[in-house]
Amino acid sequence: MASDQPSVLETRREQAFPILTPQEIDRLKHFGQIRRFHPGDHLVKAGERAPGMVVVLSGEVDAAQHDALGHDEHIVTHRPGSFSAELSSLSGAPALVNAVAKTDVEAIVIPPDKLRDLLVEEADLGERIMRALILRRVGLLETGHSGPVIVGNRENSKVLSLGDFLRRNGYPHQILDPAEDEAANVLLERFDGPQADMPLVFCPAGQVLRNPSEDQLAKCLGMVTPIDPAKLYDVAIVGAGPAGLAAAVYAASEGLEAIVLDCRAFGGQAGASARIENYLGFPTGITGMALMGRAYNQAQKFGARFSIPDNAARLRAADGAFVLDTSDDDHAHARAVVIATGARYRRPKIPDLDKFEGSHVHYWASALEAKLCAGEEVALVGAGNSAGQAAVFLATKVKKVWVLMRGKDLHSTMSEYLVERISAQDNIEVLAETEISALVGDDGKMKAVRWKNRASGEETERPIRHVFLFCGAEPNTDWLESAGLKMDAKRFVCTGTELGDHHAALHTSMPGVFAIGDVRSGSVKRVAAAVGEGAQVVAALHAHFAELDNAR
Repeated sequence: MASDQPSVLETRREQAFPILTPQEIDRLKHFGQIRRFHPGDHLVKAGERAPGMVVVLSGEVDAAQHDALGHDEHIVTHRPGSFSAELSSLSGAPALVNAVAKTDVEAIVIPPDKLRDLLVEEADLGERIMRALILRRVGLLETGHSGPVIVGNRENSKVLSLGDFLRRNGYPHQILDPAEDEAANVLLERFDGPQADMPLVFCPAGQVLRNPSEDQLAKCLGMVTPIDPAKLYDVAIVGAGPAGLAAAVYAASEGLEAIVLDCRAFGGQAGASARIENYLGFPTGITGMALMGRAYNQAQKFGARFSIPDNAARLRAADGAFVLDTSDDDHAHARAVVIATGARYRRPKIPDLDKFEGSHVHYWASALEAKLCAGEEVALVGAGNSAGQAAVFLATKVKKVWVLMRGKDLHSTMSEYLVERISAQDNIEVLAETEISALVGDDGKMKAVRWKNRASGEETERPIRHVFLFCGAEPNTDWLESAGLKMDAKRFVCTGTELGDHHAALHTSMPGVFAIGDVRSGSVKRVAAAVGEGAQVVAALHAHFAELDNAR
């Protein structure tokens, strides 16, 4: 989304566009091949697979942001010593910018796999390049002038869902509301269709999607590609939250071929946290998106393969290995599987809840949702750390936050620093032993919220249009129904001594299948604990593979 603040492409320009010395360029030459381009040639074309990193040896190359409406906005002119690349170059995903030869150009083209080798083998130089790739992506996200364009009402649940999907995946995009932007009306006139076709999405490669699902949008953008069914990975990691990302980083950095699947976006619930302040090493706090984004980029740097969004539908054993069947009829084969699917917030039994989900009822609190309810009163249900972080964040954007909790005291369920911060906010009011009894509205538009005190029976109605639900967790284990794994009474996966004294930590009842993070029965539901288990499981993987090798 566009921002009123200066982009990092301006404030940190020297880091975003470093100039490599002749000695540094010499160290890069064996990673790629020298190619020549003529004026007007595309070195990189938005919407097409990125060729990797292109290091300019001679000549000039113009790089420009390119959106789905055909608008180009100049970013930089690359001259000898500079390079064209951003985060999509690591995986060879479709590019988000155009890079066009301004003159005759000679350049080193380093393909994605060799670029990842470069980042690992050339530590100091790799650090500078990686920082530039990240800053360039951040700059594209800040300016909001590249990627797909979503046309529709900003408060429409489908528009919100698609926008949040792209934001959670760190993908630049624009949202044009016909009520605010004349360009949106022009587009609607050109591509006239029934209301059921809204929103329209214009993709960088020229396709126009009508009311697409998140999966359809992801495929159009090239965010996800088919999994090679003939390839046998060392480990398939299901879930890209803190646990899954940590497992991917440590597995890939230790030479294991890893594939990571997630049904929606990297980061999990942690990625939606407005600010995490009790994570080791970040005394001033860090947003969940920033922390998880760093881990995602780190895993890609070491060569982990991501398939997002890709929904694991079934786990089965086959020929001494495992197969993950996906809902798109893909099949990932691996020697071992790590289950890191985490947990999701429960849907409380509130009448007509489904009528308002996505537009007025939210399960996370990001800048997108905060903008929708700026200056209004909101209701937030929950009493855990995620609820506390969301309440504190929303309090800076809205008129008042009503925190509704079933229990009697926040101290028993929330970290003390969050309790203190909530107490210090004049516009946060906590109502104990209180639950929502009704959502008032019609035609999918919420007008008020009614809640009831469980002790006194007294009901209150407030003119509230947005509700945030953080109501405890239930595991994402439905897809494991046919696998035969042992689970506890709440459907969390049993591991270690829960299965008997002879079972090692993180091992499930199926040899070669491990469970980590929030999905694991008895786990500590904290980001740091999930990351620790993600690192720990890699040692268990090595031990498992050694045992298999010794048995042959």
